[in-house]
Amino acid sequence: MSVLALFSKNVTIKPMLKNYKRGLLAGIPIALGYLSVSFSFGILAIKYGLTWWEAALISLTNVTSAGQFAGIQIMGTPGLWLDMLIAQATINVRYSFMSIALSQKLDKKCSGIWRWLMAFMVTDEIFAVGISEESVTRSFWAGLSTLPYIGWASGTILGAIMGNILPASVMSALGLALYGMFVAIVVPVMKTEKPVVWTVIIAAVLSSCFTYIPGLNKVSAGLAISICAIVSAGIMAVLRPVDDDESKDQVAEEGGAA
Repeated sequence: MSVLALFSKNVTIKPMLKNYKRGLLAGIPIALGYLSVSFSFGILAIKYGLTWWEAALISLTNVTSAGQFAGIQIMGTPGLWLDMLIAQATINVRYSFMSIALSQKLDKKCSGIWRWLMAFMVTDEIFAVGISEESVTRSFWAGLSTLPYIGWASGTILGAIMGNILPASVMSALGLALYGMFVAIVVPVMKTEKPVVWTVIIAAVLSSCFTYIPGLNKVSAGLAISICAIVSAGIMAVLRPVDDDESKDQVAEEGGAA
């Protein structure tokens, strides 16, 4: 009986280890990207007066690049609790829609507390890999999440520590990595989707208004980000809505490419 139980356990463990390893390999490029971006976050956190362990704690409990960058800017002005709430809700609401889409691909064993644990590591890049799977298992998701989580946390710690050592000129140069990340995300889509180009232009104009126009420049950074994002996206949603046929074709193309 014990031999049969051991054999049964080995049969169960082998597919789990295989899926975990496959997820681990898929997470390597994501981890490398997170390492560089979180390094910039660590530097910026020190610039805003946080200690290295406070920056590390933020990255260990929140895996959201845009949300963290916006959050520490708002934290620079104490008392803006409502601004923080609005900014984080606006920036991170997309993860809710990603989670809903991903839930349709989850293995039957992914239920209860497992869904809560898996939801913690739903990011843009991890979601893109997970949604391409025919069925997402717990072991695959664990492997996919491991290295990106380590990369995000360790990059933050390295950036925060180096932020206390490196000269101000070098820190300013490394801070440009944040803008490079957003350019890398937006530009490829702008090349194929004209509405995205106009959305970016409208958001840039609005952001400039909140920076230079007297009165508007007193609006907090978090609230300004939320307004720019909602208004620019809302305008283009009205002017250039995506047709059902167009969205179906796009999904079919993505499915074929996957």
